Amino acid sequence: MQVQATHLEAQPAEGLLRPALTLFIALSLLTGLAYPLLTTGVAQAVFPEQANGSLVKDASGRVVGSTLIGQAFSAPGHFWSRPSATGPMAYNGGASTGSNLGPSNPALHDAVKARIEALRAADPGNTAAVPVDLVTASGSGLDPHISRAAADYQAARVARARGLPDADVRALIEQHSEPAWLGFLGTPRVNVLKLNLALDALPARPR
Repeated sequence: MQVQATHLEAQPAEGLLRPALTLFIALSLLTGLAYPLLTTGVAQAVFPEQANGSLVKDASGRVVGSTLIGQAFSAPGHFWSRPSATGPMAYNGGASTGSNLGPSNPALHDAVKARIEALRAADPGNTAAVPVDLVTASGSGLDPHISRAAADYQAARVARARGLPDADVRALIEQHSEPAWLGFLGTPRVNVLKLNLALDALPARPR
């Protein structure tokens, strides 16, 4: 044991430092430079739209949002998004979160009641059941989609506000509907921003 200890003590510090430093530089170049450049290049070549944020542009080419992050709409002539509980403003991509309110929490009951009342006030003649995704926030608070049922629920209000035939608005919903993922996971849905942009591209005929 004494001979082994003497042998270790005799090892020069340079002999240990040089390979460690070489390995550090090599791994830094590999994981900090080569790998990011490779993955970025592949992403830009194979999935350029997704790699650049899935941005959405209006008819003039101006970027107005992303297909991945919801936006707040409140005009009667627009489809309304799913509520968001992010702070300090709704649909804050830098603070994705849910309300964390349990089903027995009175604050959740009050929030749902207020949202139902707002929907009823905007469309008094609509007696259909309010889809749950129009009155509850998601876990992320960033949902860009609403269910097909939520879009259909709002169709009459949007058509009336824009002076459009109800059938025209429902046809737009059909055109922008996305099926359940893989055909069976989730439910049919509609991207609210893309649907509203399609509406805005139609000739406006407010009453």
